[in-house]
Amino acid sequence: MIFETIVVGPLQVNCYLVGCEQSRMAAVVDPGDEVERILDGLKKFNLKAACIINTHEHFDHVGGNKRLHDATGAEIMAHRASAEEITKISSRALLWGMRAEDSPPVDRLLDDGDIVNIGESVSLKVLSTPGHSLGSISLAGEGFAIVGDLIFAGSIGRTDFPGGDYETLIRSVREKIFPLGDDVVLYSGHGPATTVGRERATNPFFAA
Repeated sequence: MIFETIVVGPLQVNCYLVGCEQSRMAAVVDPGDEVERILDGLKKFNLKAACIINTHEHFDHVGGNKRLHDATGAEIMAHRASAEEITKISSRALLWGMRAEDSPPVDRLLDDGDIVNIGESVSLKVLSTPGHSLGSISLAGEGFAIVGDLIFAGSIGRTDFPGGDYETLIRSVREKIFPLGDDVVLYSGHGPATTVGRERATNPFFAA
């Protein structure tokens, strides 16, 4: 598997390239901005974008959808609770004094338990993990999970945005992320990677 992190945009979002070494097909997760750098990353590894997956509907994670879709033809995927909001992000970005293009409509609606196959050898299992937003998902692979803004190294995602809920977020982490196993690496929407074990033991929102 090919796995690359590209930090994009003024809010420093982690965009992830997850590629199949055999077919050279890739998923681009959360292309929030700086699409030229994402395209350069695909080119660096000789990858073709098969799909764009959004972990949730916030503009800093989906702002590059349109340009990347136009450049690659990649299918856009997101949870059904995010689908409508993704097409309206330009107005949300303006509230933060920023600019973002509305995304094209979602091509594939994702639900809990769905599998996204990438090429011949990579599969991502969709976990519905609301709390930061209604449509937040995590993507579980072999030994890792991409968790969006659900949980960070030593912290959790904000729950004061529309659709956010603290108790729901805590439950999502406990019921969907912690059971993956302590050795599983967590790749968050912002900041460094961590592990389930580290967060279970030391994250102040979960440590007993």
